[in-house]
Amino acid sequence: MNFNQDEITSQVAETARNFAIQHIKPFVMEWDESQHFPVEVFKELGKLGMMGVFVPEVYGGSGLGYFEYKVVIEEIAKVCGSIGLSVAAHNSLCTGHILLFGNDEQKKKYLPKLATAEWIGAWGLTEPNTGSDAGNMKCTAVKDGDKWVLNGTKNWITHGKTGDVAVVIARTGEPRTRNNSTAFVVERGITGFLGGKKENKLGMRASETAEMIFDNCIIADEQRLGEVGEGFKQAMKVLDGGRISIASLSLGIAKGAYEAALQYSKERYQFDQPISNFQGVSFKLADMATEIMAADLLTLKACDLKNRHKKVTQEAAMAKYYASEVAVKVANDAVQIFGGNGYTKEFPVEKHYRDAKLCTIGEGTSEIQKIVIARESLQE
Repeated sequence: MNFNQDEITSQVAETARNFAIQHIKPFVMEWDESQHFPVEVFKELGKLGMMGVFVPEVYGGSGLGYFEYKVVIEEIAKVCGSIGLSVAAHNSLCTGHILLFGNDEQKKKYLPKLATAEWIGAWGLTEPNTGSDAGNMKCTAVKDGDKWVLNGTKNWITHGKTGDVAVVIARTGEPRTRNNSTAFVVERGITGFLGGKKENKLGMRASETAEMIFDNCIIADEQRLGEVGEGFKQAMKVLDGGRISIASLSLGIAKGAYEAALQYSKERYQFDQPISNFQGVSFKLADMATEIMAADLLTLKACDLKNRHKKVTQEAAMAKYYASEVAVKVANDAVQIFGGNGYTKEFPVEKHYRDAKLCTIGEGTSEIQKIVIARESLQE
């Protein structure tokens, strides 16, 4: 694998970096404090092709690969984890699911609007009582002639209230049986599809997280993605890519925290010298840099395998697990290096610290990643 960025990847990274600095950074704390979900920012990112990174050009997307996607999420997350999270969820989950499993008509209908962010996408798997226990979902879809009737609630859904279209995995068989769920595309505005409670979160506060409620929501069979019973299998394949998303998001947060701490350590003087001269600080910086590089390499390997259409389940889980834990540790150490200033909202590491924790939870907790990694290892 070539570790050097090619020209296209470098250009994409520079474009994302400049956009984040100019259009996101000035408003980061304002959006965080008010929990404002800045839809207009995603529309602008759509114009740059960053909301349809994987979508082929024929459908209005950028037609790029995982190396380019990684740097988009990373550069945005360096500035704001919330915006990085929403860009990731839109690209890899909702849009990615339709790209992977939609038929030609579904792709023609939805991908152009999602790729340009004319429509914002959501993806519904998690429920109030079933996170990783997806085989016991309560949200059901019952066939009624050539229609399906959806009933139930999804929660912890990124863009659950604002999203214009959602891919929803609902149970179509008996609980805890094989092949008992099916995926559907549901458009906002249809009768019985409602947005519920918006979560008041510790971090990632500018990324909308909310319930999706289905109350006798009737949709046509044409909205079904793939065959009946394939929903969970599809979701697992989507999550392979989604875990690369969270690894990239984690890297962005970690790098943002590290770069802020490194700069601060050079500028903050105690005992007539910069605090970077003190071993207690410099060793922290050394650990941070080493762990970030290790997480970066794991993520690059997963990206490389995905680009070559190889199985990536274990490598994506490893990258997600390690990078997310590194993000938490690096953000924690960054706050420590900042001292009292790091505990205030006037400096950026406080927000990195709050945002980082979600990375160890969303799209499968660190504990779930260990289960996946161990299972894959034992099958070898």
